[in-house]
Amino acid sequence: MTTFLDGKHVLVAGAGVTGRSAAEALLAAGAQVTVTDGSADRLLALETLLSGVALVPGLTEPPRGTDLVVTSPGWRPESPLLAAATAAGIEVVGEVELAWRMAAELADPPVWLAVTGTNGKTTTVGMLESILRTAGIDAVACGNVGLPVVDALLAGHRVLAVELSSFQLYWSPSVRPFAGVLLNLAEDHLDWHGGMTAYADAKARVLTGEIAVGGVDDPLVAALLKASPAGRHVGFTLDEPATDQLGVVDGALVDRAFGGDERLVAVDEVRPAGPPGLADALAASALARAYGVPAASVRQGLLNFRPGAHRAVVVATSEDITYVNDSKATNPHAAVASLRSHASVVWLAGGLLKGASVDDLVAAEAHRLRAVVLFGEDRDEIAAALARHAPHVPCAVVDATDRDAMATVVHAARELAKPGDVVLLAPAAASMDMFTDYAHRGHAFTEAVLDLVEHERARA
Repeated sequence: MTTFLDGKHVLVAGAGVTGRSAAEALLAAGAQVTVTDGSADRLLALETLLSGVALVPGLTEPPRGTDLVVTSPGWRPESPLLAAATAAGIEVVGEVELAWRMAAELADPPVWLAVTGTNGKTTTVGMLESILRTAGIDAVACGNVGLPVVDALLAGHRVLAVELSSFQLYWSPSVRPFAGVLLNLAEDHLDWHGGMTAYADAKARVLTGEIAVGGVDDPLVAALLKASPAGRHVGFTLDEPATDQLGVVDGALVDRAFGGDERLVAVDEVRPAGPPGLADALAASALARAYGVPAASVRQGLLNFRPGAHRAVVVATSEDITYVNDSKATNPHAAVASLRSHASVVWLAGGLLKGASVDDLVAAEAHRLRAVVLFGEDRDEIAAALARHAPHVPCAVVDATDRDAMATVVHAARELAKPGDVVLLAPAAASMDMFTDYAHRGHAFTEAVLDLVEHERARA
């Protein structure tokens, strides 16, 4: 399939899903592959899945003769192994970059439609996949959404709807998607990137292809879109669109960029409902229209789409209190969007803030907070923001971090809630301090709520 990898010595850093897929692709391309990881157990799990690969735990410098390092996206540039590789003049790239270079050697490579942003990536790429498939196009969502891009490439799909994190973009210097969208920008992963400028620079790499799409209601995105080297700039807005924009007119999503004034879908037909869902639908529509998908297929694809789990899911309603699982709100920007969907909220928040501040969130949304229940490693930072900007809001703090901690959080919320309130899990933080991932956190919340509701109904 490829020639540039044949006989090369390649080190794969990380033995997770991405690392395994990269190693398989490298083997198929004729490379000599070594895989390293800090976890001997993860390497042991690969032993039965991969043959012909050298598995070496805990490397801090590349083996002699290494030509290329392919890193899992979460590894930081300053980690000892990657820093040593760079110092030795060995190129370090990510799995997405590997897929891009492999695709470049194909006679008929797939088209890349790429999505990034602080929030809404997974919803947008899911909408895009649904639209493309509705139009009869052989397309698949891949990248940060779960399926590694190299796997999607080797499967032979014609269009790749690629979700890209800031980490993946950082490690992908050559990627130039046919069309790419930057949804929004807010503080996130600042601990990894070292600051907002570097984070924004990584995200802006999605705007370097033929068509750059950006959410122009966000001033940071609008500025990056304007500065993009792309051949064409397209904006999307929740207001009435100008020429070369998609937006909202008379209760419908409208395309004035790829059609004269094409009506796509009614606002009340979009799921998830609310401004974030509409913005994601506009972004997905823009990428699909850039590829030439007709308006009718855009509408039907959006109607066919079903939002993923742990994104603004109503778990139950009991005694006129509604419980909503938005565990996927893993940063303050996402939590703001979630909070604004409700008038009176008992907010469940906490976890790993990753260097982001919650002061603006608390100051802006204090008026809708009935109460707050805090948990997780950075709970004290959120408590301090509440003390500064919303001292009148009752606040309960759960210090427990064991498997039953979420049940304690839910019971504390029930004690603070009043009829008509929403108990909202929108943590504004990552989950890895207490849970495997945001899905694990969402499942724990759902189980705790259902258990509480069962007991309430048994007493009734």
